[in-house]
Order: sequence, then structure tokens, then C-alpha cells
Amino acid sequence: MGASAVGCVVMRSLPVRSPDPAAATRERGERSVPLLRPIASSAPLAFFAFGVGTVLYTALQLQWVPQAQAGPLTVILLAFVAPLEIITGLIAFAARDGGLGTIMLMLGAVWASIAITMRSSPPGARSAMLGVFLLTVAAMLLAMSSASVRTRPLLFLLALLAATRFTLSGIYEIDGSTAVEHASGWIGVPIVAIALYAGTAFLLEDTMRRTILPVARRRTARTALEGDLSQQVQRVTQEAGVRQQL
Repeated sequence: MGASAVGCVVMRSLPVRSPDPAAATRERGERSVPLLRPIASSAPLAFFAFGVGTVLYTALQLQWVPQAQAGPLTVILLAFVAPLEIITGLIAFAARDGGLGTIMLMLGAVWASIAITMRSSPPGARSAMLGVFLLTVAAMLLAMSSASVRTRPLLFLLALLAATRFTLSGIYEIDGSTAVEHASGWIGVPIVAIALYAGTAFLLEDTMRRTILPVARRRTARTALEGDLSQQVQRVTQEAGVRQQL
């Protein structure tokens, strides 16, 4: 999650030059040259925002706060957590990181959906439809995170825990088992710890321009940070936004 060598592809049109003036007149055309525009990594904000949402949801599930606080929780999820996750996802796509972008946009929409459903229901009420939704999201998270297991195990671990939590939350919404609800809440604790560590690690990495806290990068994820520019742009002409079809 999060690559140091990030950038968005910009197409700039340059005139084709020819030593023959007549040929230059005939060949007045343009060719597109992909350029890279460096941007800051959105990975730290993505992890921190996800950690905040997890803390709030855990507090409600483990009854650290009364059920009457479900209303303020939905406001915070809609005003703070969901927008930040959506923003980080969009930035990740612009930075050519489709994996992070997909997961963050999905999680942002999930938080918004949970908040809207809770806000339209009485405090403490369950929703079978929300349960089915969370079970489906869990399956999708597992599918999306499978691409990261060999390159970014930290991202895979976080997605695996999140999928497990959404599974238990979905089961609770359907059958109402308090034990399942509390199990889902306690899984939020290691998720918060991982989010805090990863957010700090990627923030230090982005500001110091080197790895301070290890994040277990492997293969292409490690090359993305340690490789030279030629390795970063080796296949840029085949990437979305440059190639003709997605």
C-alpha cells in the first residue's frame, strides 16, 4: 500500500520535427509523450482514516459508549471517515496504484452505507439487508486483497482482518448474537494497531524518502520504492490512461 515513486500520467502533445522543410510541412502532426508528475502518497491518510472509523465502530459494538451514541457516530462516519477514504482512493488511482485505490474507495463507500443505514434506524436496531451487504463486502475484500499477498503482506493482513470483521458484523445483523457482535468488536483492536503502525510508517517513509519502520514490501512493491526511474516507467505505455482501452 503506498509506493514512494508515485505519479500521474500526463499526455503532452509535441510537434514532430523533420530535417526536410517540405516533409515537415506534410507531416505536421503530433505525437504524445507520457510525462510523470510526482504527488504525495495517500497511504498514510488512508490508514489513519480507516483506523478512526474502526475505533468508533468498535466502541459501539463493545458498548464502550451507549447505543444512544449511534447518531453522533453516523455523523462522524459521514463527515470525516468516508470522505477521507474516498479522497485517498482517488489520489491512489491518480498515483497509478489501483490496488490501494480500489480498496480505499470500497471502504469509504462501506462506511457511508453503514452510517446511512444506522441513521435511518432506531438505536440498537439490526438490519438483515445490512448484514447481507457486509457479508458480500467481506467476500469482495478477500478477492481484492489476494493481489497483495505476495507484494504487500501488510495490506493483505489488514484487508483479511477487515473482511473477518465485516463477516461477523454481517452475521450479527442477521441473527442478533451478542457474542458475535463482541467478537467483531474485538477484532477491531488489532485492526486499529495495524492502521496506526502502517499510517505512521508510510508517513515517515514519504517525508524522510526512505524506510524508517519496516512495512514488509516485496517484489514489485519493493521495486516501486527502491528501483530506479527506468523500472518505474518500464510499462507505462501499457497502463490505463495511456493505452487505448481499459
